Amino acid sequence: MPPEGATREMTRPTQPSGLDWTTRLMEIDTTSRDSNLPLIDLVAAHLREHGVEPILITNDDGTKANLLATIPAADGTTTGGVVLSGHTDVVPVDGQDWASEPFVPEIRDGRLYGRGSCDMKAFIGSVLATVPALSTTPLREPVHLALSYDEEVGCVGAVSLVGAIVERGLSPRACIVGEPTSMRVIRGHKSLTMLQVTFHGVAAHSSRTPFGVNAIEYAAQLVRFVRGVADGFRTDGPFDEHYDVPFTTATVNQIEGGIAVNTVPAECSLTFEFRAVGAVDVDATVEAFRAEARRIEAEMRREHPDARVEVSIGAQAPGLDTPDDEEVIDLVTRLGGEASTEKVAYGTEAGLFQGAGIPTVVCGPGDIAQAHAPDEFVEIDQIERCDAFLANLLTHLSA
Repeated sequence: MPPEGATREMTRPTQPSGLDWTTRLMEIDTTSRDSNLPLIDLVAAHLREHGVEPILITNDDGTKANLLATIPAADGTTTGGVVLSGHTDVVPVDGQDWASEPFVPEIRDGRLYGRGSCDMKAFIGSVLATVPALSTTPLREPVHLALSYDEEVGCVGAVSLVGAIVERGLSPRACIVGEPTSMRVIRGHKSLTMLQVTFHGVAAHSSRTPFGVNAIEYAAQLVRFVRGVADGFRTDGPFDEHYDVPFTTATVNQIEGGIAVNTVPAECSLTFEFRAVGAVDVDATVEAFRAEARRIEAEMRREHPDARVEVSIGAQAPGLDTPDDEEVIDLVTRLGGEASTEKVAYGTEAGLFQGAGIPTVVCGPGDIAQAHAPDEFVEIDQIERCDAFLANLLTHLSA
């Protein structure tokens, strides 16, 4: 255990050892629509150089992979211990105006610029820089590295990654998801549910509107309904004042339909999401949206029996709500994480780990305000703090 009152400054390095690995990871374009295998292969080779054999869990077509690796305790134990988790994918740079090349890391004024610098390759870089010490230091407990794919499109890969941890009976006592929190210890975030709805109307010439069913007009009814639900949450709650936005939000963010101005549109699709505080019944909310879609479908069919509405869940990630008395909160704070009672509105994979019975917090370098933005950056100081945090973890776990 570190000395009483230890802080993040205890083993603060003079140079951020995680910087080199962070830049190497950033040079690999792992936009979610593309493969992450070049990055996974690089990490796997690094682990093997230090005697750690990773497990790769691929997607159905083998173009992407999660990576799970266990550095065992000195006595060979692989159960228990601490998970260090991060996602390998990044969001697109399409249409963004960057001052420098997004996938060419650049340091300016104490900041590391480039896609993925903040979200969240700085954390993974610091973890990989710590692997040589972790693999050669006798440990009282194992350390598990868990890297996922497709977090940015709905926490897709982490489902099988967490499943692999459970199936192998690893039973970690704590998990740290290194999303950017400015090294604050975050114990809660909202759940995320994304729904896709397609309206199938009937095409007709715009001069013969009574013979068509306008899919866009009916889709607009659902758009208004979603906004009404959102307004209800905003005015009536339930509320959780630990969030900067203390209520459940819902918003339609994508819509597509129609082929020409003189044609009654036969198709219209929209995608919307809601991010719920813990007191909201997610399943009941989804059913309310489905019920409204059924009501609209019945109205469409009164115009034409072939009209229909299809509803599907595009992505879903559970919220995180770690109890105040969980040991993981005290542990991560003592290692150098900044104590906080805040919860965050953005989603992470942490809820999946917690749902598997692994006490979890979110704590990592960088500010979420920089994530997904042009000229994304992480302060070099944040990488230093993460390096020091992981050095303290090594001291804590040393036999």
